[in-house]
Amino acid sequence: MSRYLLRIPYIFLTKGATSTTKTVLTKRGSAFVRPIHTCSGLLSLTRYDENTDWQKKLSPEQYVVTREKGTEVPFSGVYLNHYEVGMYHCVCCDAPLFSSESKYDSGTGWPSFKQAHGTWERDESHASIVRRPDNSLGHAGTEILCKHCDAHLGHVFEDGPDPTGERFCINSVALNFKPKAK
Repeated sequence: MSRYLLRIPYIFLTKGATSTTKTVLTKRGSAFVRPIHTCSGLLSLTRYDENTDWQKKLSPEQYVVTREKGTEVPFSGVYLNHYEVGMYHCVCCDAPLFSSESKYDSGTGWPSFKQAHGTWERDESHASIVRRPDNSLGHAGTEILCKHCDAHLGHVFEDGPDPTGERFCINSVALNFKPKAK
């Protein structure tokens, strides 16, 4: 791709009838024309769009953690010492995230899980989480987001128990618990 960029000395933007068109000119003349869509009808790939008023939907603490990537105070979460059988869901969109069967006590001050719900060995394609590189902790880390609404859930570390060796360190305020039906 960089070879092509070196050969493109001029870029002009012109208005088209339905969208903006980008015309790239080289020394020999026009190389190609590529439409750039400016349709306001295109929405986010997630279930919720920019118009969702998260501050009305969530408590102030939930909003800071899930939407502004905050962290709750250690050892303060309601689900830290919670061991009822059931499923932990995203507080924003209610997507199932973690099973109580994968929860364990890591001693870190946040609820910890061995793996996300829907994970098969190392395959997370059916899980409701997304991993994203994160350097906000002062070192290279991995942030965990809800796949459906982009809510910040917590972080994953490589010091967990078998079989995955991973520790999903999740904020309690980012979760809702639903007990297993009897």
